[in-house]
Amino acid sequence: MLPRVAIVGRPNVGKSSLLNRIVGRRVSIVEPTAGVTRDRVAAVVEHEGRRFELVDTGGLGLVDEVLLKEHVEAQIAVAIESADLVLFVVDGKEGFVPGDVLVAQRLRRLKTPHLLVVNKVESRWDENAIYEWSKLGFGEPMQVSAQEGFGIADLLAKIILLLPPRREEEDPVDDTDVLRFAIVGKRNSGKSTLTNLLVGEERVIVSEMPGTTRDSVDVEFERDGQRYVAIDTAGARKKSSVQDAIEFFSHARSSESVRRATVVILLFDVNEEISQVDRALATYIIEQHKAVLIVGNKIDLVDEIALDRWDSYIKQQLPNMRFAPVSFISAKNGFNVAATLKVLRDLRQQARMQFPTGELNRVLQKAQERQRPKAKKTPRMFYGTQIGIEPLRLLVFVNEPSLFRGLYERYLQNSLRERFDCAEVPIQIVFRKRVRDVVEKSG
Repeated sequence: MLPRVAIVGRPNVGKSSLLNRIVGRRVSIVEPTAGVTRDRVAAVVEHEGRRFELVDTGGLGLVDEVLLKEHVEAQIAVAIESADLVLFVVDGKEGFVPGDVLVAQRLRRLKTPHLLVVNKVESRWDENAIYEWSKLGFGEPMQVSAQEGFGIADLLAKIILLLPPRREEEDPVDDTDVLRFAIVGKRNSGKSTLTNLLVGEERVIVSEMPGTTRDSVDVEFERDGQRYVAIDTAGARKKSSVQDAIEFFSHARSSESVRRATVVILLFDVNEEISQVDRALATYIIEQHKAVLIVGNKIDLVDEIALDRWDSYIKQQLPNMRFAPVSFISAKNGFNVAATLKVLRDLRQQARMQFPTGELNRVLQKAQERQRPKAKKTPRMFYGTQIGIEPLRLLVFVNEPSLFRGLYERYLQNSLRERFDCAEVPIQIVFRKRVRDVVEKSG
């Protein structure tokens, strides 16, 4: 396990902004409302030859509007107790408040090394006021501005000094072998329960209250020698139901998670019908050309399930995913989850398929001989070549690209799936008009 650095503090002192600034990209949602971060949001940081996991937590002392305080504080407790270093973050603009004392009292009971970080120090006045924090007894405070980036280099240098001795796990790893998959679905379909089951710990909050997960949480784990990163996402619902800025950012982060993933699990509850939200998610996944596994969850809550009937129903409701495999699981008791992971590995293997150029063109020509696009102008397909994997991408030169898009494109995709061992993944075909050689034109 990598050394772990936990960011802790009362609500709204800028913990998520600090994580985002150190990591160099938006990982946590940043919004000026207390209680935005609920789960432990983590990212790996590399600096001066060291690698460590930086963990953002919810605000200590949070009184949550949806009664999740117990869950949030349990996540914070795990983060603190498993940390090698704690960053105690306070708000330099607002100044010393009783909430900071409560956090300090909790941290004093721990033997974990800690570092006091005064955030939002952005003026001479702020700098002059930071020494009032010395009364907390946490040593000389580090002054930073997560928003402006001031002091971050000094903070990173201090973190490196306080990390435990270098571990073997910090050695550079080959990320090309990591299977990164996003779990998407409607609210309360069981995404967080599935993530916790795979990881083997309560890594994200599970509650009967829909919409508990707001951030997209990356969780790394290993099974049978294979490294995975599961991306738990916020539950989707109709755009008209998105109530505030926090939910807007949650949905944007979920979309980004699909784009970052190699494979996507589209999770739905077998106790409910396929909905408009499920169909919208399916359309977005297809637009991103992602390999996808459709997973029906909560089969432990039904007396009997006719899998053949469900399979037919799913293909009827999600016609753009007819090629995608279907799995049925219980994330609660682990039924069929191991087999589902194997399907994910199979899908990634298919998405890495290499098409020999000669055989690829023979398949395309035979497909053209069997059936041509219906058009007044004679369609001609000259040759194709593979230009990418994960997703599979082909470049095909034709006389008029518009003649080949739509139905004929799907016909070619199906022909390729039948011939090559990639029957369950999408194939993106880019049609390009062949431009004749300039010399030939001038002649």
